[in-house]
Order: sequence, then structure tokens, then C-alpha cells
Amino acid sequence: MADIQIDDGIIQILNLEIQDPKAAAVLSAYPQARWAEITRRAVKIGLGYLKGGETG
Repeated sequence: MADIQIDDGIIQILNLEIQDPKAAAVLSAYPQARWAEITRRAVKIGLGYLKGGETG
């Protein structure tokens, strides 16, 4: 289970594991130095779908 903290609008996720071979294959096509930024952007896009919260 990932450790997730939110502080001043910043989401910090530690020990996150995502089992998705297709996504891993796409990510591995990029230089490893870019993996963190690409993953951060993908998570940000995904979380954008949650706008509206529990009532949305």
C-alpha cells in the first residue's frame, strides 16, 4: 500500500506500485531520466478526472 500525504496542495506518494505492463512498455521507450516527470504528468491527468470530489 502506498503512503500518501497532502501538504499545502502537494500530493506526495511513497512506495507506489502500479501493475500495468502496457504502461510500463510505453514508459520504457523514454530515457529513464524522464520517467519521474512523465509519471507525474500521467498521475496529474488521471487525478483531473476526480474533480468534483465525492459529490461530483
